[in-house]
Amino acid sequence: MSDNKKPSIPAQAANLVLDIANGRHKLSRAIPVALLVLDAFLCAAIILKVPYTEIDWVAYMEQVSQIVAGERNYSNIWGSTGPLVYPAGHVYVYTGLYYLTDEGKNILLAQWLFAALYLATLATVMACYWQAKVPPYMFPLLILSKRLHSIYVLRCFNDGVAALFLWLSIFFLQRRNWVVGAVLYSLGVSIKMTLLLSVPAIAVALFLGRGLWGSLRLAWIMAQVQIAIGIRFWPVNLRGYLGRAFELSRKFLFRWTVNWRFVGEETFSSQGFSLALLGGHAAVLWLFIVTRWLRPTQRPLSSMIPSFLQAKSPFSPIEEARVSGYITAKYITTTVLSANAIGLLFARSLHYQFYAYLAWSTPYLLWRSGIPFPLVYLLCGLQEWAWNVYPSTEVSSAVVVGMLAMTVAAIWFGTANDALEIAPLPRPSSLKTKPEEKKR
Repeated sequence: MSDNKKPSIPAQAANLVLDIANGRHKLSRAIPVALLVLDAFLCAAIILKVPYTEIDWVAYMEQVSQIVAGERNYSNIWGSTGPLVYPAGHVYVYTGLYYLTDEGKNILLAQWLFAALYLATLATVMACYWQAKVPPYMFPLLILSKRLHSIYVLRCFNDGVAALFLWLSIFFLQRRNWVVGAVLYSLGVSIKMTLLLSVPAIAVALFLGRGLWGSLRLAWIMAQVQIAIGIRFWPVNLRGYLGRAFELSRKFLFRWTVNWRFVGEETFSSQGFSLALLGGHAAVLWLFIVTRWLRPTQRPLSSMIPSFLQAKSPFSPIEEARVSGYITAKYITTTVLSANAIGLLFARSLHYQFYAYLAWSTPYLLWRSGIPFPLVYLLCGLQEWAWNVYPSTEVSSAVVVGMLAMTVAAIWFGTANDALEIAPLPRPSSLKTKPEEKKR
C-alpha cells in the first residue's frame, strides 16, 4: 500500500498561494493588474478627499505664461518661487498642461492628469519588474507610498514626468531596443537634470550592448534630442539657457534639505563637505563600474584603456556579440537603479519630490541584493517614514542617508557572486530556418 497521501485542502491552498506569490502560477499575472486597479481607486480617493497643496504649480504656470507671451531668454523667465531652472522639455510638458487646464486655473483637472501619469509610471515600473523576474510578492510595495502619491496628485511636480521617462527608458533597454531607450532617457533629462545621476550606468549599458561605435552613435542621437528640444531658446541666450537648465553650481538651502540635516548647517554649507560628496560619488561609481558593471566583458578595465586611447573598440565583432548577450533585463535594471541610488546618496541636497526617483527603486535593489523579503518590507517602511517627516529632523535625515547607504552597500555585496546570464535574443531573419529546410 502506498504511503503517498494527497495533501490536505489547507496545504493545497497554501501551496497555491505560494505559487501565485512567487510567480509560478498563471494567476500571478493578475497581481500587477489588481494592484494597479486598487491604486487607481486610491488616487481618486486622495484627489477627492485630501486638499491640494500649492508649492510649484503656480510658479510653473507663471513661467510658461511668459514663454507663451514670446519670451525666449531663459535668464528673464521667473515665477513666484524663483527663476526657471529646468530644461526645455519641462517647458513643453507644462505648456501643454497650461492649455489643458485653462492657463493653470483648473487645478483639479491637473490632479486627474497627474493621477493618470502616476498610474502610467506605475504600470511601466511593474512591467520592468516583471521583465527582471521580480516575484509578485514584491509588487505590493509599489503602491504603498504616501509620499509618492503626494508628489504626483497633490503637488503636480515635474519629477513625476521625468521618472516616467526614466522607467520607460529602462523598459525599452531591457528589451534591447537601444535607440528608443536612449531617446526616452534623453527626453527625461530634458525635463529635469536629476536623471543625469543615471548617465554613467546608461553609458556602460549602451557600450556593452551596442559596442563602442554603436554606443557613440546613440550618444550623438541623445545629444541631438537635447539640441532639438532646446534650440528654440538658444539664439537669444545660449549661455543663459545652459546655465539655468543645467545649473551645476546651484546653492542649496539648509532649511529644505531632507538628507543632510543631521550634519548641521555649518558643515552642510561648507565647500569641504561639497567636495567630499563629489569625491565619494566618483569613488563609489568607479568601484561599481570596475567590479560590477563591466563584469560582462570578463576582462579588467585596464586592458581596454589602450584601445580607447587609440579610438578603437576593445572587442572583435564576435566578442561584441558575446558581451552584448550578457546585457539582460536584470542587468539593465540593476545597473541603472544602482547608479541612481549612488547619485542620491551623495547628492548635495535632496528635496521631498526626489522621492519620485527612489521609492520604486529601493524595493528592487533590496530584493536584488538577496535580503529576505520580510526585511525588505521593514526597510522600505523605515525609508517611507523618514521621507514623510516634515520638516526633516536630524533623525529622519540620518535615516534617509542611512537607508541609501545600506541599499548601495547591499546591492554591491549582494551581486558579488552573480553568474553571467544570457539575454534572450531574437533570431536574425537570415538565420531562420526556411520551410524547405524544415522538411529535410
